[in-house]
Amino acid sequence: MHSHSIDRWTHDHVFLGSRHARHERRTWFVVALTTVMMVGEIAVGWLSGSMALLADGWHMATHAAALGIAGLAYLFARRQADNSRFTFGTGKFGDLAAFSSAIILVMIAVQVGYESVVRLIHPVPIAYGEAIAVAALGLGVNLVSAWLLRDDHDHHHGHTHAHGHHHDNNLRAAYIHVMADAATSVLAIAALVVAMVSQWVWADPAVGIVGSLVIANWAIGLIRASGGVLLDVNADKILEAVIRDRLETKGDRVTDLHLWQIGPGHRAAVISVISDHPLPPATYKRRLGGLRGLSHVTIEVELCKHDDTH
Repeated sequence: MHSHSIDRWTHDHVFLGSRHARHERRTWFVVALTTVMMVGEIAVGWLSGSMALLADGWHMATHAAALGIAGLAYLFARRQADNSRFTFGTGKFGDLAAFSSAIILVMIAVQVGYESVVRLIHPVPIAYGEAIAVAALGLGVNLVSAWLLRDDHDHHHGHTHAHGHHHDNNLRAAYIHVMADAATSVLAIAALVVAMVSQWVWADPAVGIVGSLVIANWAIGLIRASGGVLLDVNADKILEAVIRDRLETKGDRVTDLHLWQIGPGHRAAVISVISDHPLPPATYKRRLGGLRGLSHVTIEVELCKHDDTH
């Protein structure tokens, strides 16, 4: 068979998300925004001797690092998209970065929780006006960042059980990082105002503990989602049922079906079909035509007579 006739049967393995370039651009913009804010806070905090500014600056540094991981994952996935060493493409790089980010989020939650407990046991004087101003400044940056990273994250929020696989977990990780920071800022502002008015010094650390639990909860959700993709967990039972329904006609039976995610919005399937009257694999592939998100299908067909042991 000549090489030009083989070309018709070959295909690439680029399984990047449909909005990869847009997400990459916006992630790097948020990295820049967070880094500028971080450097500014640390510099002003150091010059003015403000512990609140310094603490928030270093806290932002961890988020900037995690957002940087997200940006690098987009960059690497795009640059290596045509590298044949990656058997199923580079679509999972985002999930690897998201998993790493989620671990960083857990560490941030533990740090915030620990510091809050220490403050609860040993209260320290707070410069309320300055601390509220820092929290408000951080909140502004985080809300702009969250808006840039929002994407269709909100669109699928209510029915993730069916559509979660369309998520770009890398973008979701970046989004959760800025939302965790925003939530921390909102809770801090509320607690500081309450503490300032009522002199309840414990309000600030108590809210810190609540904030750490919220961040930990988001992080665990992200670990489960990204870890599931990395371990080839089939989270799409609906698509699996549709595949079985389309293939199991006229006595054909599916004996083996593996379905897993290979990139945001991309699924691969390896399927075994047995039949009394087997047809070419291409015929079965046509039956699966038009299924959204099914990007790579391998089908094997075996003859199975009724008088067989099967």
